[in-house]
Amino acid sequence: MKWFLSILPLVVLSVTSAFAGVTVNTPSNGETVNSPVKYSASGSTNTCSKDVASMGVYVDNKLVQVQNGKSFNGNIEMSAGSHHTVVEEWDYCGGASYTPIDVKVASQNQNGVFVTAPSDGSKVGSPVSYAATATSSCSKGIASMGVYVDNKLNTVVNGAKLNTNITIPAGNHDTVVQMWDQCGGSAYKHVQISVSGGGKVFTGLQATGGWKAYGEYPPKYAICKSCGDGVTWSMKQGISSPSMTGNATKFSIGGTHPYADVLWTNSLIGDFSTQGMKDSDRKIIPNLHYFTYDLYFYSSQMSLSQVLEFDINQYFNGNGFVYGHQCRIAGGHEWDVWDNVNSKWKPTGIPCNPVQNGWNHVTIQVQRTSDNKLRYHSISLNGNTKILDWYYPHYNSGNWYGLGVNFQLDGNSKQSPYTVYVDKFSLTYE
Repeated sequence: MKWFLSILPLVVLSVTSAFAGVTVNTPSNGETVNSPVKYSASGSTNTCSKDVASMGVYVDNKLVQVQNGKSFNGNIEMSAGSHHTVVEEWDYCGGASYTPIDVKVASQNQNGVFVTAPSDGSKVGSPVSYAATATSSCSKGIASMGVYVDNKLNTVVNGAKLNTNITIPAGNHDTVVQMWDQCGGSAYKHVQISVSGGGKVFTGLQATGGWKAYGEYPPKYAICKSCGDGVTWSMKQGISSPSMTGNATKFSIGGTHPYADVLWTNSLIGDFSTQGMKDSDRKIIPNLHYFTYDLYFYSSQMSLSQVLEFDINQYFNGNGFVYGHQCRIAGGHEWDVWDNVNSKWKPTGIPCNPVQNGWNHVTIQVQRTSDNKLRYHSISLNGNTKILDWYYPHYNSGNWYGLGVNFQLDGNSKQSPYTVYVDKFSLTYE
């Protein structure tokens, strides 16, 4: 999956525009906070018609994180103590403005629970991704951590770190993340959440009809209709072994051209629906905001894969949202996400190390925000959940109208042939 659109420049200058501004929602100036520190801010300019290009956060005069667009939402690790931070916006005309925020990061050498996700008071989809750590003055350390949902203990894990997905029904819920140390002590933190409801699920997608496959050649990775021997592929459904359900699908790539790819795509809702959901009155897709992409994959040749790619595509009213995720394997064992406007992959720093000769479970959660941004919320591989909460603008998709999923195999430097089996493939949408 590659798209090549006009690239928007990242302007990083220290010039202040007289009519620009940065509004910081969190943290407050002078506030005592826990690490990682949650930053939420927006930028504006009245002097540049092209608007704000990007925003970033400095910690003690060092730029530590930049996000494209006119809003910033991110978590930043900081050591205990006082820090001078600055939230800055840069516009497309060379202007910039900033707001200083002084924070004090509390020491973690005491009993405490530090929740990275979900945010208190946030609206989330189910399953809900919980990520937290705990500290204690107990010399024996932390025994376990758990999550209560509406006063009922739902999940317990050993140790001082918690990464898990919890299925919670729609509605408002009081949840509590608690730790218990080995000396009889404990600490907890309340997290109020609103779980969106009415989600529907496409299940068994690996076994459904309607899949189409396309080859892609570097360096442009445009779809080729007559690809020749440079890139070859096959797909076989109804595989009983290896399988989790007895109905897995076998995806294979080969050929002679180094770094060639194969894209499999299925249009689920909209103009080219394979599921009988044309959405002719245009009422379904524009009202969808939360998506969970979930599947299991297996390969005895995992090391031969350059990249495995997992995508959700949403198009309506000229707006394009490609929620792209790729697991680099021979390419570097790291997760990347897709920047729609700049047509490039953004490394996340999250390791991606799927097991060979075993089933791997991937769960990806994304959101289309109320102001039409792509929110990359979380990535989970084999139960290890990492929270991103990165936001990117969408792109102009023309007349496309639909919702679909992709699965892609990328060839390595020798275009070594390999096979991946997929099972229990689902997409939840609401």
